[in-house]
Amino acid sequence: MTVLVIDAQGGGMGRQLVSALRQELPEARVLAVGTNTAATAAMLKAGAHEAATGENSVAVACRRADVIVGPVGIVVADSMLGEITPAMALAVARSPARRVLIPFNQCDNIIVGVQDHSVAALIRAAVAEIIGK
Repeated sequence: MTVLVIDAQGGGMGRQLVSALRQELPEARVLAVGTNTAATAAMLKAGAHEAATGENSVAVACRRADVIVGPVGIVVADSMLGEITPAMALAVARSPARRVLIPFNQCDNIIVGVQDHSVAALIRAAVAEIIGK
């Protein structure tokens, strides 16, 4: 299974996702794509098998992934302070992969009815969904 982790800004959520996935799903290939080099470097340092940066990397990786995981903003054009381009959001939305979107209520994308949880709790829930627990 190939799990694609997409993150932006400083890559903190992506770093935590990569680390948790490597620990809980060691047989998975974890591919990380950041919208910028800081996000990519954070995820690579956390143990991603491969990493890349930018719009085209998101598009290519979305075609290869079995599961895509990241904050809900990865499917919203211009979200995450503008780091998610329309092409990135479209690539995620059109991918045949299963998407596990973390309802991170920041950057003006508020998911009504979803309780605020710590990032750690959201990461645990996302990883549990991916591994089927």
